[in-house]
Amino acid sequence: MGNSQSKVELYAAIRRDHQMGMSLRALQRTHNVTWRTVRRALDGQWPEPRKKQRRKESRLDPYKPLIDGMLLADLDAPPKQRHTAQRIFDRLVEGHEADNISYSMVRAYVKDRRKEVRRQAGVGPDTMFVPQTHLPGVEAEVDFGDLHVMLAGRMTKVYLFSLRLSYSGKAVHRVFASCGQEAFFEGHVHAFRMLGGIPRGRIRYDNLRAAVERVLGLDVLITSVVDTGS
Repeated sequence: MGNSQSKVELYAAIRRDHQMGMSLRALQRTHNVTWRTVRRALDGQWPEPRKKQRRKESRLDPYKPLIDGMLLADLDAPPKQRHTAQRIFDRLVEGHEADNISYSMVRAYVKDRRKEVRRQAGVGPDTMFVPQTHLPGVEAEVDFGDLHVMLAGRMTKVYLFSLRLSYSGKAVHRVFASCGQEAFFEGHVHAFRMLGGIPRGRIRYDNLRAAVERVLGLDVLITSVVDTGS
């Protein structure tokens, strides 16, 4: 039987040739089949439908709904609090006793599933950024945002101050219980002390509007770039 010929077509051809006077042995030779196949065709039997192969189950299958839930929650989470594949793997092992899975399994699933979750939720691709060139010790970026952490068994809102040097990527972080003026300024002083100085050029502020409204009030207007040079 040719690879492109279905069993239905084969049975029909055997019946047609038999009606034209071909012997059973000749039918076997012509169609390259056994006598049982010839007999089934002549008896008017239809070939049994091909059984569908069952998808091989993965050890990760029981945990996929949990992973999808984490990826779905990430759609509303700040970028710095979204799940990496490593964090998802750690949560599964520690919180759900998933000792029979590997990190590579989680990473492969998350890589494709994250895009699918975003597409199903109607969320476009992440924003693309054009790389920038920075000089050593000249610029820094500051971010002052909300952060939720587990303290004494309770989810608690705190405030994370971060100052990162644009060239080296070296960063200083400090967590505060409030987002007041003292915390905002103390974060700068702490970062400058840890880095041994201040940038020679300028400091850029991420999410400045929110930071200004919290720290300095709506009546105060400052630019998003602070010149630290002379």
